[in-house]
Amino acid sequence: MTVEKVETLIIGGGQAGLAMSEQLSRRGLPHLIIERARIAERWRSERWDGLHANGPAWHDRLPGLPLPDVAPDDFASREQMVAYFTAYAESIAAPIRCGVAVTALDRLAGTAGFRAETTQGPIEARNVVVATGPFQRGIVPAVVPADAGLLQIHSSAYRNPNRLPEGAILVIGGGSSGTQIADELMQAGRKVFLSLGAHQRPPRRYRGRDYCWWLGVLGMWDLPVPAPDTKHVTIAVSGAYGGQSIDFRRLAARGVTLLGRSGAYRDGFMEFAPDLMHNLNQGDAAYLALLDAADAYAAREGLDLPDEPTARCPEPEPDCVIHPVLHLDLQTAGITTIIWATGYALDFGWLHCGSLDERGKPIHQRGITETPGLYFLGLIWLSRRASSFVFGAEYDAAHLAAHIAGR
Repeated sequence: MTVEKVETLIIGGGQAGLAMSEQLSRRGLPHLIIERARIAERWRSERWDGLHANGPAWHDRLPGLPLPDVAPDDFASREQMVAYFTAYAESIAAPIRCGVAVTALDRLAGTAGFRAETTQGPIEARNVVVATGPFQRGIVPAVVPADAGLLQIHSSAYRNPNRLPEGAILVIGGGSSGTQIADELMQAGRKVFLSLGAHQRPPRRYRGRDYCWWLGVLGMWDLPVPAPDTKHVTIAVSGAYGGQSIDFRRLAARGVTLLGRSGAYRDGFMEFAPDLMHNLNQGDAAYLALLDAADAYAAREGLDLPDEPTARCPEPEPDCVIHPVLHLDLQTAGITTIIWATGYALDFGWLHCGSLDERGKPIHQRGITETPGLYFLGLIWLSRRASSFVFGAEYDAAHLAAHIAGR
C-alpha cells in the first residue's frame, strides 16, 4: 500500500484545525488537514437547530475574515457558523481533505515521526497536531436504566422540540446548552423541568457592552490554567433571541420547574439534592461580582458608559425554589424524555504514542507534549481561559506553529 508523507498532519477540520492551518501557511510550512466528515462537522450534526453562537459576531470569529451577513453585535446562527468556517477554509486555501477518519496514530520506529492509519490509507508525518476539539463524547450518566420507558439523549443529539415525543421533558444540566434547550422547549409550549448544579450566569450585556468585551478588558480571557484539583463550574450564557442574560428565576416565572442537582433513580422516582437555593445564590454572587468589577474598571478608566441600576434588581423567588422538589415521580409528572446536558469527555483511544495520563487526558504544556512533534490544540484551558473558544484558537495555534517552525 502506498504511504502518503507530509510534513505536518492536522487532525480535525473545525475552528482549531483551520486556525492551525492559517498559522502554518503564514510561515510557509507545508501541512495537510484531515477531517472525519465535513468542515465544522460538530456544528453541523451535533448541535440543535436553533443554536446561536454564544458570543457576538465581532468576537466569535477567526482572524482575517468577519462573519458575512451578520451585524457585529448580532449572534450567528448554527447555519451561519457552518458557512463561515467553510468560507474561512476557502479564504486561506486550507489544504483539507474531508471524509478521512483516523483509526490509529503511532510513532514510527526509529524515526522522529508518526504513522496515522486512516480510512483512506496510511499517512506518515514528522509533526501531528491533534485538533479534534474538547466535545468528543457526550457524557450520559448511568442513572436511569434504559428500560425505564423514557427517551434519554445527550444534548448533542437534541435537534428541536418537534423531534421529541409528546410529554414533559427533564433537562439535566444548567450550563449554556441545557439552559438554552430548556428555554426553547418551554417557548414551544412543552412542560420543562430543569435540574441545576453549581453554575455561573454572567450578564449578556452590561452598561452597553457585551459580556465578552468585559471579559477582555478585565483580563479574564487570559486567566491561566487552574490547578488540576479545581472544581469545574459550568457557565450559563446565551446568544439566542438576540442574546440575553440567563436568569433561572425568570425561567421559572415563565413555567420551567427548577430542581436541584440530580441524584439517584429508584422505581420511577428521581431524587434531587436540596441545594437549589444555594446554587442560585452562588450564581447570583458570581453575577454581582462581575458587575462590581465592571463598575470599578469603568470608574478607573473614566469610561462614559450608561448606568444600569436595574441589572442589580433580583427576580422574586419562584415557588419551586421556596418549596423545592426533592423526589419526582416521572410518570406522574408526565415526563417522557430526559435530555442530559452533562458535558463531554475526551476520547483519544486511537492515539497510541503516549502523552496521555491514566484518565486518557493529554499531558502537555500549552499544547506541546513530551513526545517530539506531537501537539494538541483547541482543548479547554489549553493555555488560558480563551483556548477552546473560536477567537482563542489563533493565539494557541500561533504558539504551536512557532514551535513547529523551530523544529
